Amino acid sequence: MLDFPLWKRIVVWTIVLAGLLTALPNAFYGRVERHNDAVASIAQTGVETPELAADRAGWPEWLPAGLVNLGLDLRGGAHLLAEVRVADVYADRMDALWPELRDLLRQERATVGTIRRVASDPAELRVQISQPEGMARAVELARTLATPVVSLTGVGQTDLEVRGEGDTLVVGLGEAERAATDDRTMQQSVEIVRRRVDEVGTREPTIQRQGDDRILIQVPGIGSAAELKALIGTTARLTFHPVVSRTSDGSTLPGAGNMLLPSAEEPGVFYVLEQSPVVSGEQLTDARPDFDQNGRPAVSFRFNPTGARAFGDYTAANIGQLFAIVLDDEVISAPQIQSHIPGGSGIITGNFTVEESTNLAVLLRAGALPAEMIFLEERTIGPELGADSIEAGRVAAIVGFVAVIVLMIASYGLFGLFATFALIVNMLLILGVMSVIGATLTLPGIAGLVLTMGMAVDANVLIFERIREELKRGRGPARAIDLGFDRALSAIIDGNLTTFITGLILFFLGSGPVRGFAVTLVIGLATSVFSAIWVTRMLIVIWLGRARPKQLTV
Repeated sequence: MLDFPLWKRIVVWTIVLAGLLTALPNAFYGRVERHNDAVASIAQTGVETPELAADRAGWPEWLPAGLVNLGLDLRGGAHLLAEVRVADVYADRMDALWPELRDLLRQERATVGTIRRVASDPAELRVQISQPEGMARAVELARTLATPVVSLTGVGQTDLEVRGEGDTLVVGLGEAERAATDDRTMQQSVEIVRRRVDEVGTREPTIQRQGDDRILIQVPGIGSAAELKALIGTTARLTFHPVVSRTSDGSTLPGAGNMLLPSAEEPGVFYVLEQSPVVSGEQLTDARPDFDQNGRPAVSFRFNPTGARAFGDYTAANIGQLFAIVLDDEVISAPQIQSHIPGGSGIITGNFTVEESTNLAVLLRAGALPAEMIFLEERTIGPELGADSIEAGRVAAIVGFVAVIVLMIASYGLFGLFATFALIVNMLLILGVMSVIGATLTLPGIAGLVLTMGMAVDANVLIFERIREELKRGRGPARAIDLGFDRALSAIIDGNLTTFITGLILFFLGSGPVRGFAVTLVIGLATSVFSAIWVTRMLIVIWLGRARPKQLTV
């Protein structure tokens, strides 16, 4: 049983070498991080500047380049607490419903008379009819637009509540639909924020829903809260509208069903546009930075089949007309339709820089935020504070490491040296695993590392004490070591398994610092069992085979 075959030694040394290689980039953190950022930027933009080329060459391509991400408390970064105005979605739903309801009521003009949309609460759609006696028919028509509520609590209910008040038809969202809409809006907002933040190269953001209408956003490594707000706060609402007219008078009344928006390219110029868009950003399937025919930065886009059909039909029927591309309530471009544009693809041109076109493509791919976000709290955590935290954690880790080594060598002599080597291997494996999976190291995570050091040698203590017991019973060196490992195994597995389960519970149910602690603890438990049982045993077997001691003192 004490025999350690060659294939096992090869497996152990291979794992140790892999741990060393994957942990190595963390010793050159700045260089590797610049290399990774340069590679990501070149892949995203397709442009390689001399600075990016130098950063990419700063680390060999053939070496692993994964890093342990530093959390907000270690690296500094930005913290935001945002409130989502879910009521904005109600207004959008009513605006989208109006053209369809208008067309239905116009088909029954003889019954309901003329119709006119009147001012109302944003969550309602109020339509005045000239023949109040036709209200029952108007209500019946409006109810045909209702659909079942898609939620567990709204089974059997429809999304619209329709009623008549004198000569006014009132359409609004039902309570079950409002609740379902609020939940969908929050989920969509969290996901869009996550996609925007992740896609621009930031590391391990924390994006969590808090309460009914708030989102917590923490991004390590970003320069300031203002920079993060500029990225997240941009709604990127892209729509395509027919142009009614162009004017230099910002006080022009657009008329019913129209809107007046300024030009982003030409200061002082305004466009009167039809309020209902032909296609919208929700129908985009792709957007990427590009260059126009003159070599200027632009953004190319492509619609899904529904958007492509609507876009193609409109351009075919309106050759020679202006067509406005609207982003966040500004006309960024209003080209003339020269010909039919089939296929649903096009290009957005403007006075962009390469960086602006890249960021716009990111925002368009991520989609529009469904509702406005108001930032209630913002903090910028400077890198100096993170550096202090890292230094404090480094001191704690070194003190703990040295104390464990001194205690093990003083207690077990040569075997303590074997345990020390296994402990070093364990630390390398932890860093290697965290680098490969892209885990985040926080200040509580450093506490988990220090705790792991003690638990790693705890397994060696159990083994060595068992060996001592067998030696006292008169066993020979080889037999005592063999029985020591075998009889300590069950206690090692039991102790680590219960802690491992606790770490998993902390990981899945906890958040923030608790989860950071759990990550290092769980990884450390798995690697410590390997290093204590396999690495230590291999070292002892190699030594025993060469020294062949007649007597053994532990």
